[in-house]
Amino acid sequence: MSRGERVRLVFQHAAIYIAALIFMAPLVYAFFSALKPNGEMFATPPRLVGSELRWSNFAAVFEYGPFVTYIANSFFVAIAGTLVVLFVSTTAGYAFGRLRWKGRDAIFVLFLATLMVPQEVIVIPMFTLMQWLGWVDTYPALILPFAFTAFGTFLMRQFFRGIPFELDEAARVDGAGPIRTFVQIILPLSKSGVAVLSVFTFMSFWNSYLWPLIVTVDYNKLGTLPVGLASFSGLTGTRWDLQMAAAIISMIPTTILVIALQKHLVKGISMAGLGGR
Repeated sequence: MSRGERVRLVFQHAAIYIAALIFMAPLVYAFFSALKPNGEMFATPPRLVGSELRWSNFAAVFEYGPFVTYIANSFFVAIAGTLVVLFVSTTAGYAFGRLRWKGRDAIFVLFLATLMVPQEVIVIPMFTLMQWLGWVDTYPALILPFAFTAFGTFLMRQFFRGIPFELDEAARVDGAGPIRTFVQIILPLSKSGVAVLSVFTFMSFWNSYLWPLIVTVDYNKLGTLPVGLASFSGLTGTRWDLQMAAAIISMIPTTILVIALQKHLVKGISMAGLGGR
């Protein structure tokens, strides 16, 4: 390696480290803010560390309200929603990406057009539909409306199209039908794509705030974590110390998920969308 290449490599690494520090700074500040007394949250001049480290703030979160219920509801909704999205997106992506049928591309374009519709535009029609079905303040209302999205289908379609089509032909010669080919050949080769979709979907359900806020009536029973975080703000003021502590706690599951699936995520993101067929 020449001297110029070494210098360029050093600058590249330095730029990466600086960018990482910039992105981590708000998280570090939020963590130390969770350890401050509530009265020192907006002290002047601002300080990273308070006069004392109150680790008891993390325990106080669970005493302030039904935080355990919020966590349990978020886990149930996120896991159930992810499973439904994986089933729908993989099967639909296989149909759009590997099977040939009349009107496939036109229907797929219309399907993708739904991505341009903001969530705020459709919440009222969806709420009306939930009322008609009698699902308001139920788990199906929290899970199903966003389980049939075009993003997951598009992601899996692009990933499936990157798999050689010769495998389908070989399976057809061996007597395998489309369903068997999908289950035994295509899906096992798509673990990285499924991992990417799983993480994105889990985080989407986990961080969803607007829809659970609208469709839930009894927050103490069906409230999720984002709705629970808002409960620390009331008419008597905001417990910023507990809200910061609760926010840090809420980030733990998604952080663990990303770390556990890191290898598949890197491979899946690098391969998705490169089919070119």
